[in-house]
Amino acid sequence: MNKCCVILVVEAFFLNYQTQQYLEVELCPHGQHFVLFLCGKRNICRKELPLKFEVSRATTKWRGHAHLPWNFFPPNTDRFNAFAIHGTDVNRTYEALYPIPQNEVHFNQKPDFHRLEYFKKFSFKQLMGEDWKQMKSDLWESCVR
Repeated sequence: MNKCCVILVVEAFFLNYQTQQYLEVELCPHGQHFVLFLCGKRNICRKELPLKFEVSRATTKWRGHAHLPWNFFPPNTDRFNAFAIHGTDVNRTYEALYPIPQNEVHFNQKPDFHRLEYFKKFSFKQLMGEDWKQMKSDLWESCVR
């Protein structure tokens, strides 16, 4: 098996750009998962939230299915980004759905998934229909900025 091609982690981030509140969901091929609420860049306001996550694995691939409750998403989510980490040690590579533009990457710069300014516009209404309204989240209301 070619280890440099195995995805070790996938991460998805859902952001309210105005308030800088965001949801981080990290999923791993052996069933580990990590769910964080952040209020401002890297400022964790809630962690270790429960998540229904199922994984199936083949020799070189894995597939995960996670159920994210609506109250996990920050109010007025309007930006998104996703990342994957492949391989180990010197063969480790990072991918971003919306990467930092190449001309802004510096020599020896380490990956930073919390560069909120590079997240792209996202709308649940495009997925759910124009009449869709995001429900209020008691979980986010308890997060103080």
